[in-house]
Amino acid sequence: MARLPLARTPRTAAPHQPAPATHNPATRIHLGRVFKAESTSYFLLLGTTLFLVAFGLVMVLSSSSVDSYLENAGFFGTVLRQGGFAAVGVPLMLFVSRMPIKFWQRVAWPTLIIACLLQCLVVFTPLGITVAGNTNWLSLGGVQFQPSEAIKLALVIWLGLILSQKQDLLDDWRHVYIPVFGVGGGSIMLVLIGGDLGTVIIMAGILFGALFFAGVRLRMLAFPLLIGTVAGVLVAVSSSNRMTRILSFLNTGCDDHTGTISAACWQPLHGTWALANGAIFGVGLGNSKAKWSWLPAADNDYIFAIIGEELGLIGAIVVLGMFVLLAFAFLRIMRSSTSVQARVSTAAVMVWAIGQALVNIGVVLGVFPVLGVPLPLVSAGGTALLSTLIAIGIVLSFARAHPDPVGRVPGGTEQPAARPGPRRVSE
Repeated sequence: MARLPLARTPRTAAPHQPAPATHNPATRIHLGRVFKAESTSYFLLLGTTLFLVAFGLVMVLSSSSVDSYLENAGFFGTVLRQGGFAAVGVPLMLFVSRMPIKFWQRVAWPTLIIACLLQCLVVFTPLGITVAGNTNWLSLGGVQFQPSEAIKLALVIWLGLILSQKQDLLDDWRHVYIPVFGVGGGSIMLVLIGGDLGTVIIMAGILFGALFFAGVRLRMLAFPLLIGTVAGVLVAVSSSNRMTRILSFLNTGCDDHTGTISAACWQPLHGTWALANGAIFGVGLGNSKAKWSWLPAADNDYIFAIIGEELGLIGAIVVLGMFVLLAFAFLRIMRSSTSVQARVSTAAVMVWAIGQALVNIGVVLGVFPVLGVPLPLVSAGGTALLSTLIAIGIVLSFARAHPDPVGRVPGGTEQPAARPGPRRVSE
């Protein structure tokens, strides 16, 4: 018997069901890179810097209010100007911190050349302005600034590039002396022609600090260090203004307080008296007596004396502690860096900021003669503040490129991060 075919019932279309959500690892990685938290070294350096800038604005207001009023700028004239530079410098620092290492490789030479050309305008043209015996200011378009600060910044970038390219040839003196002391030393010489010996000392420290942390042997640094010391002494004794400062530092004519105080002894003596007046706990914020036209450069070179007077030994120790913390952040970033350029440039900025702070504080305490260098991030001075913030922004960019060697995993536990292999300098 034949089998009849079964009738096929029409199959109704099933309602559309949304596809199950699938995990997209590419999306997760992309979002993780965008929203990842920066390293602890990054936030340590950034937080310490912002604290010093904010603290500096408070102390600039306190130390400059009297002189600013006498100059018909109002009580807030100086601090408003300094605050304007801080309002520009902090965002600029954060913007610079987003730049990759390749960017600093490309701009190293152009930055140094432009900075040196500006310094040539200072020392070889009538555009240079002399302040306190030093020709280190340039006036262009009604804006007055110090090109020497731009040279500091350019040296930080340029030394990182050159020493990273020469990292396998640093045992050969020709690959150290010719580029570093030829080009870098020449840029420092331009500042020395203007007579700013204090800035030259800081720039020389940047140069030697970069060479030391790059791994150059000390015996190779001994000869140029000797030559630089002799040149510095000759420049110091050739100027009557500098010799007067040196003699006042040696207490020649400053040990007799019964008669009239000479001009050379006035500033260091009143700085010491301001510190002594502060004792342990200080006289209170805003209650300084030295700022009432007794202490020259109270908001600039001698702001640490006002800090010691108003906030006492406690406040002075806090400032010292913040610079120690700043140095610790630099060292952490240097330790985590796998790029020679990042490590050398970070070392140069560390020597710049910490070395200049020690020189400034040493001058106020009477350890060094008066050199005329500001306290980084704290003293009044727009060019110095901007250059320092940009330099720290460069270090922050290295901290982003090379995170801490210890990372966090989901769940809150810590585990050692995998050590990356050797990277090329161009990374």
